[in-house]
Amino acid sequence: MDWGTELWDQYDIIEKHTQSGLELVEKYVKFVKERTEIEQSYAKQLRNLSKKYNQKRSSKDEPDCRLSSYQSFLDILNEMNDYAGQRELIAENMIMNICIDLTKYLQELKQERKTYLLEAKKAQQSLESTYKQLDNSKKRFEREWREAERAAQYAEKTDQDINATKADVEKAKQQAHMRACVAEECKNDYAAHLQKYNKEQNQFYFNDMPIIFNKLQDLDERRIQKLGQGYILFSETEKHVMPIIGKCLEGITKAGTNVNEKNDTMVIIEQNKSGFERPGDLEFEDYSQGINRASSDSSLSTPKGPLDLLGKNKSKNFWLFKRSKPTVTEDFSHLPPEQRRKRLQQKLEEISKELQKEADQSEALGKMKDVYEKNPQMGDPAILTTQISQTSQNIERLRGELNKYEVILCPVLYSLDRRTFSFIRYAFRKKCCCSISYVSWFFFSSPDGAHSDESTPDASQAIYAEFDDDFEDEEPASPIGKCTAMYNFPGASEGTISMEEGEVLAVVEEDKGDGWTRVRRQNGDEGYIPTSYVTITLNK
Repeated sequence: MDWGTELWDQYDIIEKHTQSGLELVEKYVKFVKERTEIEQSYAKQLRNLSKKYNQKRSSKDEPDCRLSSYQSFLDILNEMNDYAGQRELIAENMIMNICIDLTKYLQELKQERKTYLLEAKKAQQSLESTYKQLDNSKKRFEREWREAERAAQYAEKTDQDINATKADVEKAKQQAHMRACVAEECKNDYAAHLQKYNKEQNQFYFNDMPIIFNKLQDLDERRIQKLGQGYILFSETEKHVMPIIGKCLEGITKAGTNVNEKNDTMVIIEQNKSGFERPGDLEFEDYSQGINRASSDSSLSTPKGPLDLLGKNKSKNFWLFKRSKPTVTEDFSHLPPEQRRKRLQQKLEEISKELQKEADQSEALGKMKDVYEKNPQMGDPAILTTQISQTSQNIERLRGELNKYEVILCPVLYSLDRRTFSFIRYAFRKKCCCSISYVSWFFFSSPDGAHSDESTPDASQAIYAEFDDDFEDEEPASPIGKCTAMYNFPGASEGTISMEEGEVLAVVEEDKGDGWTRVRRQNGDEGYIPTSYVTITLNK
């Protein structure tokens, strides 16, 4: 079924329907544009939301950056930002694939429809023009025929009139004959115009207009098909990004499953552990007996007595809840021992990296200078002298800083296991050129300072092996004195030994300036104790 056959007489309906169809396309394009504006606005709001809650850029210095809950929240913000990007992509694809494409196609359909309607109008104007000619010829034939009848009647009347002359009768008959001839010509002209009109009318209704109507039908069907494809694209555009959106949502789910409360607890402990021992019970101080307690001021970051953990101001109760902020110092002495150790290790690592960078630059400049000296046409080696000198100064400065912080770090490592602590003391006694660097490596090899045999550098294995042989082959040293414990000491750390107040121990090695003394019990147990916890009497 087609319009040319079934709707041959419904020109106005077809014109109205095709116009309505084009308006529907325009309406759909407008609808999609508003949808894309909503998507873009939604995406913008999501990005602003992610940016609002992600203003703090995570860095190593932030205490919360290592918490799984904190990191998962940052992951969620990043996934939401990616999700917003997919919403923007949906809007962009809808504009390109639907709005722009349909708008362009709509303009083509409008121009094509206009052409067909002009053809129909021309055909109709041609038929109307032919009909006017037919009508004029018909009216002329009617008029001339009446005139011919009147002329014939007048000639007959004149012929019967006895008073009319022969000349009058001949004249009347000639006039009637002339009118009859003119009427016959008009009749033939009318017949010719009628035949022409009927032919054109038949062409108009059975050929020209059906073809135009069928073209308009094809145009309308193509419009409907294109609009249906636009409807499908409205869905397919979003379906296309759904896998990526699904990955974003899976990422959010994964961020939630990555939250580890136990790990966060360990991170909090690791970040904030002070390394102090818990204070012991307060002893009764009998001022009537004039008790004098010996103490050593040579111990760095070592409690000089149980009450020293409370801080210098003993009038303040509960040091755990103090809110005063300590003054930041270059050697991080304002921090508790454990935190101080970590900050010193971090500082040494930063200096080492910077030193390596300067060394690489110095080596590169040296090679470049050699090339310039061998090939003067490539450049003047003198221009590199300033850079080489500056690099050398930077290296010396960094080496000085590295040595300074290594020296600061060593006495802080009082909480190490006995073997490592003895190695440090061995290093100082032997004055090895790279022993201090090895101590730094030892603590960089693992976050908690634990030793890892797999990560031991080759340059330090020989030193450590030498220490192992020396340490293992070392025979028990002879006591150089004795000491009496003034306080209880739990000896909880590796390499230390516990003691009770009043206990007498043999001194094997006196304090080397780090606040610790090596002692031995009668049963042969050896270990380190705080020098400030005992009174020492050396053999003469």
